[in-house]
Amino acid sequence: MDGAAWNTVLALGHSATDWGIVAVFVTVYLGMFLGGLPRLKLDRSGVALLGAIAVIALTGMPLEDAARAVDLPTIVLLFAFMVVSAQMRLGGFYTEVTRRVGALPLSRRGLLAALIAVAGVLSAVFSNDIVCLAMTPVVARLCLQRGLNPVPFLIGLACAANIGSAATLIGNPQNMLIGSVLQLHFADYLRQALPPVAIGLVLLWAWLAYGPGARAGAPELGRPLAVEVALEDAPAFDRWQSAKGLAVATALMGVFLFTDWPRDVAALVGAGVLLLSRRLHSSHVMGFVDWQLLLLFMGLFVLNHAFETTGLAAQAVAWLAGHGVRLADPGPLLVVGVALSNLVSNVPAVMLLLPHLGADASEAGVLLALVSTFAGNLLLVGSIANLIVADLAAKQGITIDWRRHASTGIPVTLGTLVVVWGWMGWLA
Repeated sequence: MDGAAWNTVLALGHSATDWGIVAVFVTVYLGMFLGGLPRLKLDRSGVALLGAIAVIALTGMPLEDAARAVDLPTIVLLFAFMVVSAQMRLGGFYTEVTRRVGALPLSRRGLLAALIAVAGVLSAVFSNDIVCLAMTPVVARLCLQRGLNPVPFLIGLACAANIGSAATLIGNPQNMLIGSVLQLHFADYLRQALPPVAIGLVLLWAWLAYGPGARAGAPELGRPLAVEVALEDAPAFDRWQSAKGLAVATALMGVFLFTDWPRDVAALVGAGVLLLSRRLHSSHVMGFVDWQLLLLFMGLFVLNHAFETTGLAAQAVAWLAGHGVRLADPGPLLVVGVALSNLVSNVPAVMLLLPHLGADASEAGVLLALVSTFAGNLLLVGSIANLIVADLAAKQGITIDWRRHASTGIPVTLGTLVVVWGWMGWLA
């Protein structure tokens, strides 16, 4: 079917095709909720990819239209920063920073504050998932060496990585998507997001340092220990490779803050610079790129585009507006954003909500970025960072189940959402 025929199909609105798209859409988002589909060896990325294939086959959508449905700047930006994060991990930067923090002469509360601050800052620039992947084994070992209960520290690491990643438009995939689609200014977003993120990190520290059960577990040692952590998978610290990655990341932050250059192009150039290496093979660096996440994005872009052509989403939003519920308004957006982020994960939730933020969507975009990210701390399954920490902790013999996570995640999430609500209301 050529492009003209495809447009005719859309104009006629064939009900059978529309309901077929709806069936695929519902199935895919059920897979987003379950993490896969029952009896099938599929994860979320596989479900999204098959959903895109199904709507292309069902509707006869030309591949050119499917390709245009993908927001290429978002995909390029994601890929580029995956390369930057891979450079930092292969240079041993994350592990070395964690080791040095662990060797500082700090009390339990001081160490907790330092680790939360480090995780939050690193996640604002690099991938929060990669930060958790690299820091979790080191944090677990240093806590055990100090005689500290590692569970609050590890939960704090995951929550801090999620909160910190909301500070910038490059901290996590959903923020990259929001910034790219809505063309948000990097510095303006930073100014609006940084205060609630900083307050959120302080709230997280206060809950873990002084909240119920803060002193439970192993006793605190009276003196710091030198942290010597032997990790089989952790690369040795390479000063040159780490400095190279930091230089590129710093240059990119300068470009984003002080110029109007396209972020995706600048980041791609930065990734290209890092791939020019005499020590790190490009295939090794590319091995740390999360290709499945990129596929998930592309699959959902195509699926959501097909669903929008049915007109059902617009009708549902219009029906809600007729009953006084406007998704572009702060209250409904906060509630729906939190609910969807925990039902289908934050990236699919953001993709569903973005087309319905109204004409002047900059403020709504900032709110959606903060809410969808902070909501990831509510439940253990709310973000990939949480699951990474729990999985790596289990390999160290440390159990973080949903109850232990919820005892911190629920109050911290509610507290940070109240902060966001108050801050955005004050700005308005």
